[in-house]
Amino acid sequence: MLDLVTIPCLKDNYAFLIRDPETGQCACIDVPDAIPVIEALQERGWKLGMILLTHHHADHVQGVAALVEATGAMVLGARADSARLPRLDRALAEGDRVTIGGVEGVVLDVSGHTMGHIAFSFPGMCFTADSLMAGGCGRLFEGSPAVMWESLQKLAALPDDTLICSGHEYTASNLRFAATVDPDNTALAARIAATARANAMAEPTVPSTLALEKATNPFLRAPLLKAAIGKTSDVEAFAEIRARKDKF
Repeated sequence: MLDLVTIPCLKDNYAFLIRDPETGQCACIDVPDAIPVIEALQERGWKLGMILLTHHHADHVQGVAALVEATGAMVLGARADSARLPRLDRALAEGDRVTIGGVEGVVLDVSGHTMGHIAFSFPGMCFTADSLMAGGCGRLFEGSPAVMWESLQKLAALPDDTLICSGHEYTASNLRFAATVDPDNTALAARIAATARANAMAEPTVPSTLALEKATNPFLRAPLLKAAIGKTSDVEAFAEIRARKDKF
């Protein structure tokens, strides 16, 4: 199991450090801001070897150049999005493997929020950025509902105890919306209360578990909600929920 550090950045972003405790090899997933990442590395005495990028949006990559300058780390990201990412030392596609010390992860294409968005799935944890999020999913800036639904199904197929390491502290607002389409969900009500307690103590609500997302995230629960919202297919239900969230 990799060591995991969740690093708040900017207003509501997260970067993550992962480290193989056996070898000391370390990677960072996304770099909204280099300074808090560098501080986290220095605090622990860790040496960064790789930067793994999920997608090209500035609030996920704008700190890459400064972090590379400070650490000399290699940069890995999606081949399909390479024209919009910082310069890559290794371009990746779905099914490619990324190894941190003795721990191997796999690349998943989770397009939808953007085309070319990827996730990094390691044993026990998956870095989903703005695809599957805590209580929600990313807005569909580029992909269709069908594309995003397919991406979410890939993530939903991971083990239920997988930590979902998403890119933003949007949980409270996501869950407020979720309650409008899934009002009788007792697990959702409990999560809303737990999130409020965490927010009051300035504690991150990310990562979550896939089991919790399956129980409370309306986008993963689209098949269970479709009758209530007047849709007959899973994709139509997902599209309707996403459209309602866009207006929420």
